[in-house]
Formats: sequence, C-alpha cells, structure tokens
Amino acid sequence: MKNEILIVEDDNAISRLIQINLEMVGYKTKIVKNGLDAVNIINNNKFDLIILDIMLPGLNGFEIIEKVNASEIPIIFLTAKIDVLDKVKGLKLGADDYMTKPFEAIELLARIETVLKRYGKEEKKLTFKSIEVFIEQRKVKINDEIINLSHKEFELLCLLIKNKNRALSREQILSSVWEMDFYGGTRTVDMHIKSLRQKLKLKNEIKTIYKIGYRLEE
Repeated sequence: MKNEILIVEDDNAISRLIQINLEMVGYKTKIVKNGLDAVNIINNNKFDLIILDIMLPGLNGFEIIEKVNASEIPIIFLTAKIDVLDKVKGLKLGADDYMTKPFEAIELLARIETVLKRYGKEEKKLTFKSIEVFIEQRKVKINDEIINLSHKEFELLCLLIKNKNRALSREQILSSVWEMDFYGGTRTVDMHIKSLRQKLKLKNEIKTIYKIGYRLEE
C-alpha cells in the first residue's frame, strides 16, 4: 500500500511541483492551501506524513500543529524562513524535520524516506518490472532467482527505483549512496551502473543522460 502524504502549501507552483515529484516515485498525495482547511482535513483523514508550510492563510503551520491530533503523524516543515528560533519552535512542537526553500526534490524525497523509516512506515518491498527488492532482507530477485549485489549496488538500485523516470546527476548519486565522506570521484558511479546493467539486464532501462548522470525508465 502506497504512503499517502498531505501537502499543506499555499504557493501553487511549489505545491504542484512537490506533488509531481512525490507521485512520480509512487506516493499518493493531497494538497491543501489554507490553514483552517488543513486542520479539518488532518483531523478527519489518515495520512502517513505531512509536508507543512509555516506561512499560510487562516492559520500558520505552528498553529496547525497545536490544533490537530498529529502526535503519530510525521511532519516535515517547509518554509522560506531561516530563523533558527522558528526551526527550534517547530521541532519543539513535534515536527520531525525542517526544510528551507528553495530545495532540491531529491533531498526532500530522501528526508521523507528517512522520516517514514523512523516511524516504521517505509515500503518493505520495491518492484521494477520483474525485479523485486526486499528492503529488510536486502535481497534482490528476478523471477524468484536471487541476484547477488554488493552493498553499494543494492543501495544504488533502491535509489534508482525510488526515483524512476527522474534524471539523477552523478553528484546526487554519490551524495545519496556513498554519502558526503566519499571522495573517489564520479567514475565509481559509472562502474556501479555498468554492473547493475549487466547483473539485472537493465541495459535499455538505465539511460545515460549526457553530461548529467542516469535515469531509470519503465
């Protein structure tokens, strides 16, 4: 069952951009643009996570948290404000994370995944065509045949599937899979992509994006 995320954001361009990016990787979404409407929707529906802007008409994000029973709902604050006191206030009210505009979609997706995992709401299994990826067991199968992947190959495959149809730069892949302490250069990404193409027979599905990186296409 796909996670459902509520987007509380009054800027049409930003809310739509978030929605497109979330739905592209498989999340279900709903958008609300007014603080009062958000309180009503949150109290009468069940969501797996809320992306909550602070500056909203009706009620602001801080007031929304105080008026809803959101103790078991993960919340990521999204705001243009950079005041440390605002960040501290949001976290004290129960927010799980805090992002400042502007932001990259891949970072938002990574933070959502981290928060959902913390609440035990992340997906246990990923699929792409005949490929099945079992997250907890760290197993990959194609038509019930186990495919042996290295630790980084497994992480790279998960990243590609979670961001399918999205172009990922080599730098984004390095940051997500090898984290910021890796200084081996982007050549290692190319080597691991080559290995995944061979092991999983994804030569045509993993597209090379000239001078950028790679994209997994269905």
